[in-house]
Amino acid sequence: MTGKGEKGQGMHGKTLKVLLLVWLLTGCQPTENKLVITGSSTIAPLMAELVERFEAHSGVQVDVQSGGSGRGISDVRQGLADLGMVSRALKADEQDLTGHLIARDGIALIVHRDNPLSSLSREQVVAIYTGKLDSWADLGGAERAITVVHKADGRSTQELFLKHFGLDNDQIRADLVIGENQQGIKAVSADPFAIGYVSIGTAIHELEAGAPLRLLPLHGVPASLAALEQGDYPLGRELNLVSAGEPDPHARALLAFITDPAQAEVYRDYYFLPAPR
Repeated sequence: MTGKGEKGQGMHGKTLKVLLLVWLLTGCQPTENKLVITGSSTIAPLMAELVERFEAHSGVQVDVQSGGSGRGISDVRQGLADLGMVSRALKADEQDLTGHLIARDGIALIVHRDNPLSSLSREQVVAIYTGKLDSWADLGGAERAITVVHKADGRSTQELFLKHFGLDNDQIRADLVIGENQQGIKAVSADPFAIGYVSIGTAIHELEAGAPLRLLPLHGVPASLAALEQGDYPLGRELNLVSAGEPDPHARALLAFITDPAQAEVYRDYYFLPAPR
């Protein structure tokens, strides 16, 4: 004979099974309102600002992590990220991914503001980064060694810099290898005898915030947004988000939000040129 307690437990168990079956059949599983975006340290600060605005009205949580464009590509391919931040155009062997152009930027050579140098020729840049020219005295400056700051592998800024100057990474003689743009800014800001290269947008943003920097012209063209906008600056680049095929609904909503012309002021605040819509 079944007692009331046992009978109640049996009925309770049956009820739970029925509810679970209904839940599964009706597709009422909870959906995770979360996106993960990884990649370019150039794009990351801008993206953090944009997603904060997006989260405020969408109810979707967005996790933004830097680590370089190479990480963005790899994470999306492995399903570790919904979107990858890539601060360059996609390569021929990356056509399995879908690029979403959001802005334009450039790469600038930077020195400390106390450095009297006004410009460098292409040949001088190559000589500095290959160790053939190692003293500022050779450029009319102080009798001090040049501190060469270089970007790490997996960073699109490094790839584009090397390609532009016709260099291989094994030719570089660097004193300091950095990952994030901010590391390059800090290194040059702290050393009057350093030279590095970073995002134009990041450099101008930090300069406006008081960083003791100067952006050097490249082949006689100022490292400025105006030169980029006119198409005159010789080392410009795309800023992209990439997805593995068609983005999911949350990612599509984010892309629509951040490319809306109403967000153009945010791009300008970070000294990037929003892609025309």
